[in-house]
Amino acid sequence: MNSLDISILFGILALLIILSALFSSSETSMMALNRYRLKHQANAGHKGAIKAQKLLESPDRLLGVILLGNNFVNIFASSIATIIAMKLIGEAGIALAAGLLTLIILVFAEVAPKTLAALYPERIAYPAAYILTPLLKILSPVVWFVNFFANGLLKMFRIDIKQNDDQHSLSHEELQTLIDEATNQLPAQYRDMLSSVLNLESVTVEDVMIPKQDMYGVDLNQPFEGVLKAIQKSPYTRIPLYRGSIEEDLIGIVNLRRALPILMRNDTSLKDIIKITRPAYFIPETTSLNVQLRKFNDHKRRMALIVDEYGDLQGLLTMEDLLEEIVGKLSTDSKSKYENTVALHADGTMTINASEFIRDLNRDYQLTLPTDGPKTLNGLIQEVLETLPFPGTCIKVDDYVLEVVETSSNAIETIRLTPPSDE
Repeated sequence: MNSLDISILFGILALLIILSALFSSSETSMMALNRYRLKHQANAGHKGAIKAQKLLESPDRLLGVILLGNNFVNIFASSIATIIAMKLIGEAGIALAAGLLTLIILVFAEVAPKTLAALYPERIAYPAAYILTPLLKILSPVVWFVNFFANGLLKMFRIDIKQNDDQHSLSHEELQTLIDEATNQLPAQYRDMLSSVLNLESVTVEDVMIPKQDMYGVDLNQPFEGVLKAIQKSPYTRIPLYRGSIEEDLIGIVNLRRALPILMRNDTSLKDIIKITRPAYFIPETTSLNVQLRKFNDHKRRMALIVDEYGDLQGLLTMEDLLEEIVGKLSTDSKSKYENTVALHADGTMTINASEFIRDLNRDYQLTLPTDGPKTLNGLIQEVLETLPFPGTCIKVDDYVLEVVETSSNAIETIRLTPPSDE
């Protein structure tokens, strides 16, 4: 090397610094790749992504070849810089060359290329994979030798060096954060739907059911003409039929679409209607929505009756109620069901039927009332006060003021809600 011209030595030194920068940037870019995007692009046939994914299957071998090459060129560059310093200044220039070369490598071969690689990992990692793949094959004996001792050292500290497939899996909270951050890629409507899907596991059928007192059923003990009129007035396609009490003598569920040909006949009898009823499908109130969605499909059902741990009827759930938890209201007027139960006032307050579900009000009116306890406003107020209050009683729950407007002998009928002030 001493016999080489000084200009050639400077050229070799510059080349070594460039190689060092390439090794440094390839290391950072490979480690900074988004594993899910990488897998998607590899499945789509992107050749660079396929090679990068293959290299990342053995991160110890990948890092081994990168660091082997990087350390080699850095040490070689140090030797060249020492020779140049000796030729230009003499022995006094060795320390100067070491300090100057450290600064140059730090800036041009480490910080700058690694920062660029962290910002644009795919643009650097995919081309680098074409170079690292054959280089790994050529240097595989040396890489194996280095990794043998390095992995052995890690095993001494009981560190598992095998690739863990679960380390890149996302938790429920991480998935929710990913959805919330995807503001540019997904419209707000789709983000809300994905969030609802994630939350199906934490929501039970009790949270979205139609309460027993609001269920629409037909009592067969009344005259047959009354039965026909009640069926015709039904807002639902599936109706529970019972005698006297729906809890004590439930006959079954009639599907109006199947019953329509029979109802149009002039000689229709009650027996004909009972004959096409289907036995009721019961589910416990603690069933989560994600489980119930699967059960609806497995049992080929679209409606279920909900019972508590004692077998008492609590309410009714339809497939539509469940789907609305994901996609929102299926009707064109999302607030039509509140026509007689919620009144909005000019001062921002709301008069609400206390039997309304808190989760529905939160979703449809952008409220943030607590949902981890009672399901209705009536239950929430009685839980806080631990008694049935008198009209005019006011309480504060999470900055919301709830005033009892009307009560009955055993429940709160109407409340007035004042939302938090914007100030």
